[in-house]
Amino acid sequence: MDYLQAVQEIEDVVPDIQKELKKYKIQNSYSVVQTFTDRIKRMIRQNDRYLLFKSLKKMNSIYRNGDTLLKSAVEHTFIYSLDSCTICCSEEYRKVIFSYISREMQQIYSRQVYKHSM
Repeated sequence: MDYLQAVQEIEDVVPDIQKELKKYKIQNSYSVVQTFTDRIKRMIRQNDRYLLFKSLKKMNSIYRNGDTLLKSAVEHTFIYSLDSCTICCSEEYRKVIFSYISREMQQIYSRQVYKHSM
């Protein structure tokens, strides 16, 4: 999957994200993942669990099926921002959010946290 296919899949889950995705003059894997990550952050803050959980599953799919650039964008944008996305959440809500993130992405998150705490 390339970023254009990812855009189509994201729009299937969050149809009203189209305007946000088009605000970038140059679309690429990083701008698409950043826009989707920003929307996921809003879903977390607004406690929109239904759409949030669908979106997290879609992010897993994008990572699992994405080309090298998409995987890199997910690792360096979405996974890297998980702490800032969930900092205002209760411990219980944070655990629920992480339960929707694939094991592989959780491992990458753990490596990033461990690497930065050294």
